[in-house]
Amino acid sequence: MEQIVSADVAAFESGGAAMANAMIDQSGVRIDAERRRGRAAGINPSGRYEPVSRHVFDDGWGSIEELPAFKTEVQVERPRTIITRNTSPDISFDRSINPYRGCEHGCVYCFARPTHAYMGLSAGLDFESRLFAKPDAARLLERELAKEGYQPRTIAIGTNTDPYQPIEKKFRIMREVLEVLEAHKHPVGIVTKSALVLRDIDILARMAEQGLAKVALSVTTLDRKLARTMEPRAATPPRRLETVRALTDAGIPTSVMIGPVIPGLTDCEIERILESAAVAGAREAGYIILRLPLEVSPIFKDWLLRHAPDRYRHVMSLIRSMRGGKDYDAEWGKRMKGSGPYAWQIGRRFEIAARRLGLNVEKRKLRHDLFTPPQPQGKQLVLL
Repeated sequence: MEQIVSADVAAFESGGAAMANAMIDQSGVRIDAERRRGRAAGINPSGRYEPVSRHVFDDGWGSIEELPAFKTEVQVERPRTIITRNTSPDISFDRSINPYRGCEHGCVYCFARPTHAYMGLSAGLDFESRLFAKPDAARLLERELAKEGYQPRTIAIGTNTDPYQPIEKKFRIMREVLEVLEAHKHPVGIVTKSALVLRDIDILARMAEQGLAKVALSVTTLDRKLARTMEPRAATPPRRLETVRALTDAGIPTSVMIGPVIPGLTDCEIERILESAAVAGAREAGYIILRLPLEVSPIFKDWLLRHAPDRYRHVMSLIRSMRGGKDYDAEWGKRMKGSGPYAWQIGRRFEIAARRLGLNVEKRKLRHDLFTPPQPQGKQLVLL
């Protein structure tokens, strides 16, 4: 399947737009629009670790039209631990929690999509519709915080998949995690594209008052139509800005992350997004350049062919100019911001706009000294 996608893209890049679209339709790489209504990915390639590649195609009897739509399915995952550690030199945190695997928001550019291959699933439509919930997260967290020698540092949540994606309304795993963190005065930083974070404003406000919580809203574009196709089940851009205002009014340090900046498509909005964020009350902001690792590249390219074919060559040319001529470069220090003249220009534009608007003048640091570890079950209490 990936070979077919590559041939399709090659055909388009060589100038045959109509031919490229015909190749996709005839090969069956794309999933019928009615089956994937409300989803961003248009393909569902087999996971990279699978021994076979499966293709859906019409055998001439029209039976493909009888296939059901991609509905959200949730399985329960029972991990042994819940805190994930990392030693990446270009990341500001060393631990994180992911209450869910996969994300119903369905952002077509999501760099976490390739992780679904570890479950034998596709980074395409499977990532958006076949999800995993971890209902034991709060219990596991309390157990890990109680371990002897645990040193508190800010736990980042929302760095891989969104903790406030739609299924959180039912499972409430994120709220349970916050209740544990609040009870033991542990710092937390949250990144989300969802207004559902306002449900937990009571806990976050109390934690923020003690210097234990901060929230970042990810805003990719202010164009509602573009957002609807690119991140179909996330909150609308205006709703995210309203969320920034509500969190700020509640005393919660709130920032805006332009994530990702897509050159040739959304980079023209950098200043407008920052201005809107400042008006909404954000005091900090950041940005990340689009990342296209592994399966994300063909999924994003297919989306471009469907929704912005006239910009395809320009967007991909700019991306490669910032990635050493490749779709993606995972080198430490470069993967988040890119390199080259165009990446430099984006960085300077962001810095100038942020300085003009008074953003990032003072970055709020969370406290670690208030942490009170849980008492392990079965531990004998000290009498004297």
